[in-house]
Amino acid sequence: MNRKIKIAPSLLAADFSNLASEIAKVEKAGCDMLHIDVMDGHFVPNITVGPFIVKAIRKVTKLPLDVHLMIERPEKYVVDFVEAGADHITFHAEACHGNLHEVIEQVHSHAITCGVSLRPETPLSRIKESLVNVDLVLLMTVNPGFGGQAFMPEVLKKVSELRSSFERDIQVDGGINQDTAKKAVQAGANILVAGTAIFGKSDVRQAIEALRCHK
Repeated sequence: MNRKIKIAPSLLAADFSNLASEIAKVEKAGCDMLHIDVMDGHFVPNITVGPFIVKAIRKVTKLPLDVHLMIERPEKYVVDFVEAGADHITFHAEACHGNLHEVIEQVHSHAITCGVSLRPETPLSRIKESLVNVDLVLLMTVNPGFGGQAFMPEVLKKVSELRSSFERDIQVDGGINQDTAKKAVQAGANILVAGTAIFGKSDVRQAIEALRCHK
């Protein structure tokens, strides 16, 4: 099946002192959505943005906001991010404690799409029973927490395994550049999250299309 390759620039790599301008650049350059990493300093060793920033981002773009919750107990904050303007929420299976299915239902109850994410070392078996209920699976290709890390090629086997039985969106995040994007797409991914491969480049449109044109 031929799937459209979608590009989701990660705002973690943007210049936050000129955030509206940075967003305008990637929107004009033809990206498909904005990827917003939310970190709490507990689930991952970093702290980034909260609902207030997502609400501000919503005001300056029409792009879908792809909110990635790297936080403990995501169910406590789903409503806040929905009200801030999230179009999609992905949360980590590892951050749920016996209530994975309930959190999926909670996200869907707000009429937005829902994804579940796994760290590189977490097996697919962790989410096997929930695959029928999610719109997207995000497989981290670095250990979550910081941008600019090197792509972990061992995750490609997990992408391929998932694609063999999952027809919906597979997203990869971490160390994505023109070379690793091609490998991820060949393995079965169709949404590529990229930060440093897009932001800061002299020709943002060219950078996005270089990721999308993987053949």
